[in-house]
Amino acid sequence: MQYGHLADGSCNRLFLFFCILTRSSLFNQVQRYTKIWLDKKIVLLQKTEKDMIKIGDRVKFLNDVGGGIVTGFMGKNMVYVENEDGFEVPYPVSKLINVDDPSLNRGEPVTEKPEVIPSVLQKEEEPSGGIVLKGKDSPDFYFCIVPFDSKNPVGGNINLYLVNDSNYIVLYQYAHYMIDQYKTIKYGEVKPNSRIELEVLGQDELAELPDYYFQLICFREEGKEAAPAVSRKFRVNPVKFYKERSFQPNSFFQKNALIFQITNSVLSAEIDKLTNDDLKKVLKAKEKEQPEQKIIKSAQPEIIEVDLHIQELIDNAGGLSNKEMLDLQIEKVENEMRAAIQSKAKRIVFIHGVGQGVLKQEVAKLLRSKFPKYSFQDASFQEYGYGATMVILRK
Repeated sequence: MQYGHLADGSCNRLFLFFCILTRSSLFNQVQRYTKIWLDKKIVLLQKTEKDMIKIGDRVKFLNDVGGGIVTGFMGKNMVYVENEDGFEVPYPVSKLINVDDPSLNRGEPVTEKPEVIPSVLQKEEEPSGGIVLKGKDSPDFYFCIVPFDSKNPVGGNINLYLVNDSNYIVLYQYAHYMIDQYKTIKYGEVKPNSRIELEVLGQDELAELPDYYFQLICFREEGKEAAPAVSRKFRVNPVKFYKERSFQPNSFFQKNALIFQITNSVLSAEIDKLTNDDLKKVLKAKEKEQPEQKIIKSAQPEIIEVDLHIQELIDNAGGLSNKEMLDLQIEKVENEMRAAIQSKAKRIVFIHGVGQGVLKQEVAKLLRSKFPKYSFQDASFQEYGYGATMVILRK
């Protein structure tokens, strides 16, 4: 009995050791095959992301009629496609069919090719200011809008500046004006021949811009005349931020900018000093010099732009519900369509913005129901971003 007990114990320990050894070997085998499978999967995914679609590929739209050529990348899952009419439209990669290489149509996302950018972003160097320059005796002040990238203004931050292009010292107040109320954003002093940053706009702020209000008092330490105080308000159309041509080269910044003059030019100031008698004399002399005017027939408009932002349609939208504002916008679309057809324009673009897409859907619904014989599509992304619909009235 005693030997039998020892034998049974030894067998149990041997069996337990065998099980542990077997499980360890099995675990190693599973781990090895799992690693091989994962390595193959990573290679496959890398190949798919790299080779699925390239710039220059001919593609067709999966759920829409038509297609075009891929001209660029937009994020991880979107590309730009130039259609037959020459317009670039953004489109999801998963909704495209690669005509050049059908074997790559897997519907998987494509990664954007990395853009080579400097390791340190170059910031505009602020001029030291406080320097009196010869020939800068006129009080010239400017409100400047400078995007980080003027070729894609809404792709990054947008800086707003006050530029003092004169030998005057400026005390300023900068404010937002919305719904009959001012809100001061910044105030202070700007030295002669210098500039100051007012604020930075993000893309999410472009949908609803305030009016920009300035109050300026300028003076010199020594001078013959005191310059008058200046009060000026600017309303900037949001569409300008989606147009590359809105931003031009200038002498104030290394980058292209949208520039508004706050003060009147010297010529305008001199005209203001004229008396009524002086103006009458100038007008009479001008009438004698004017030759007979020939009647010139006005050319038919090629394209008409209609901004549907509510602040462009009425002065004050306070108190209106969302439905009432939408009704005004749709009524504007219908009236402008009839006027454009009557004037025999070729195309008309309705700028509705991005938002939640409600206005865009209602515009499309109206066009299908009341103007079914005219085709429409998204307007050029380069010109208007995502926020515009173009109607083709005639070819």
